[in-house]
Amino acid sequence: MSLVKFRRRPFGNLSTQDFFDMDDFFDNRRWVRNMLPDTFWNGNTSQPALNIKETDDDFEIELSAPGFGKKDFNVTIEDGCLNITAEKEHSEEEKDDNYTRREFSYNSFERSLQLPESVKEEAIKAKYKDGILSFKLVKKEEAKKRPPKVIEIA
Repeated sequence: MSLVKFRRRPFGNLSTQDFFDMDDFFDNRRWVRNMLPDTFWNGNTSQPALNIKETDDDFEIELSAPGFGKKDFNVTIEDGCLNITAEKEHSEEEKDDNYTRREFSYNSFERSLQLPESVKEEAIKAKYKDGILSFKLVKKEEAKKRPPKVIEIA
C-alpha cells in the first residue's frame, strides 16, 4: 500500500477544471511557501541557514547569524548534541515634552545538531566573524579515512 497526497477541495465536488481552485491559489502564493508549518505555534518565523562540510579529518559547520554578537550566543554540548541558542534584545527610548518614542526588538533562535560518535567533543572549536558562526569538529583518529592497505598475494 502506498501513501498518496490528499487534496481537499474547499467546495466539495464543485471545484473542477471550470471553477476557481482555492487550494492551488493558496498553494502558489509566495507568502504561504515562505512560512514554516509551525510558525504560529512556537513563535519561530525562521531558523538560520546552516552549512555542513565533511573532510577526511573533521566536520566544518557554518551558521548564518548576522546582527548578533559573540556575547549573544550560548553553545553547549549535552547528551551528544551540539546546542546553539542566541538571544538579542534592543530598546531605545526618547522623551520630549510632547511625546515619548520607544523602539524595541527581540531576536532569538535555537538549533540542535546530533553529533556523530566519531567527533572528539573536547576538541570542538567555535568562532564568530562577519555574521557567520563557524565550528570545527575534529574526528577521532579511528574515524579518519586511511588509504587502502595493499596486500600482496604469495
